[in-house]
Amino acid sequence: MSERRPSPTADWRDRIFAVLKEAGIVQVGYVPDAGHARLIELVEADAEMHAIPLTSEEEGVAIAAGAWLGGQRAALLMQSSGVGNCVNMLSLAKNCRFPLFMLVAMRGEWGEFNPWQVPMGLKTQPALELMDVLVYRVGTAEDAAQTVAAAIDIAFNGDIAVAVLLAQRLLGAKRWVQ
Repeated sequence: MSERRPSPTADWRDRIFAVLKEAGIVQVGYVPDAGHARLIELVEADAEMHAIPLTSEEEGVAIAAGAWLGGQRAALLMQSSGVGNCVNMLSLAKNCRFPLFMLVAMRGEWGEFNPWQVPMGLKTQPALELMDVLVYRVGTAEDAAQTVAAAIDIAFNGDIAVAVLLAQRLLGAKRWVQ
């Protein structure tokens, strides 16, 4: 079992949630992940937002398309290892020109204990960029909310796919605990 050491700047997740609310995000698809745990809790507790657990990250792309067609805004939360599951579905956002906002918790970086996470961690940004996704990266708590706000603006104003990568150092290193 892995355990995430608490970040001394946990409030940056609350600021990201406030940005999502302000931007009118109503549907939030996610595959459960410790890096997004606080954000998922906030969405689940909000009566105006719908937290949608996914069995695979690619389902979140379809949810975002459906939300947009229905006049709502959506966000997709995933771990970097899930980006590979979405690659084929990212062509839907490109070809149908709908906004797709993704928040990606990075693995395989600073302090990683699991070597299986490293290959996708190294290739997450290049894989997204190969699929014409605009990528922003957040390495500090101070930049988190502002970067998410900018990414949401360009995604919904330009009808494009945008991903914000949350660096593993920002999220805190996981440790294996028996």
